[in-house]
Amino acid sequence: MGVYFDSARKEGQMATSKKQKRILVAVDGSEQAFEAVRYVSRAVSPGMAQVVLFHVVTRVPESFLDMDKEPAYRYRIVNIGAWEQQQEKLTRDFMERSREVFVAAGFPEGAVSILTRNRKVGIARDIASEALDSYDAIVLGRSGLSDLKDFVLGSIAQKVIEKVSNVPIWVIGGNAGPKKMLIGMDVSDGAMLAVRHVAEMLGGTFQCDVTMFHAIRSVTLFQRLYGGMALKDDDPTLQDRVREELEQVRKAMEPRFAEARRCLLDAGVPAERIRDKIVTGAASRAVAIMEEAEREGCDTIVVGRRGLSRVQEFFMGRISNKVIQLAKDRTVWVVS
Repeated sequence: MGVYFDSARKEGQMATSKKQKRILVAVDGSEQAFEAVRYVSRAVSPGMAQVVLFHVVTRVPESFLDMDKEPAYRYRIVNIGAWEQQQEKLTRDFMERSREVFVAAGFPEGAVSILTRNRKVGIARDIASEALDSYDAIVLGRSGLSDLKDFVLGSIAQKVIEKVSNVPIWVIGGNAGPKKMLIGMDVSDGAMLAVRHVAEMLGGTFQCDVTMFHAIRSVTLFQRLYGGMALKDDDPTLQDRVREELEQVRKAMEPRFAEARRCLLDAGVPAERIRDKIVTGAASRAVAIMEEAEREGCDTIVVGRRGLSRVQEFFMGRISNKVIQLAKDRTVWVVS
């Protein structure tokens, strides 16, 4: 198939302003990939972004072609050239259909480009390589089709998250949104980075409700962190220290919530669409995030790749990975 890089991308890059964002939408022709296209077309303001529809072409592997030498497998082999031509046509049709979604949503034709590349080292690594070209977000479906079999999270999407640490990644699950969004918060700079990414990407056409959410771990967990095996659960000194620390966490979140609210308001989010919430006694932050998302019907969850709590350092990547695995029918943004 070679490289299909239409003129719209070149024109789009020339027209890109400082305020516009570049979004890489990795697609494979599946229904979930098309949901990713629809999600971006609804979430992002047409005048604020340049969109690159990106597809990694996977040809029939040599090992499969070698089967032609075995009589037992010959009945499985059709004309490989015809098969590849058919795949090329399907890809082009999908890309054009996807472009039409953006144009129908108000995106200028020059703001939507199509790029396909032959697979070099692997689908995930090829996506990661393209992501180095100054993108503000990478978007891909939670599931789809690729390499002649199911494309599942944990393979392509998970590998992209592992390999790309400097660009926010949107993993699209379920039906296109966003309608309600939950942002996982703590006092870290990583959490504010997530808020700013939301404001920058969705500002101007914000039509979804936003919950800024923080979960405080259970007292039992803090006892283990502070006291280890040496202190008993009923140690009154430890209990007082834990309660004091929990109160400090709550107080520390107040200015962070206020800062996040100002950021969203400045981006054009109506005040009545923003709320903040703190829950205590959470055994797991990821589970608490998911329970709140389910309770409030949030279709999109935003988490920072890493954060820093006041109690101890924790890597947000652990939380984001858990959220992605749990949020099977939701979209998750991992922001870094």
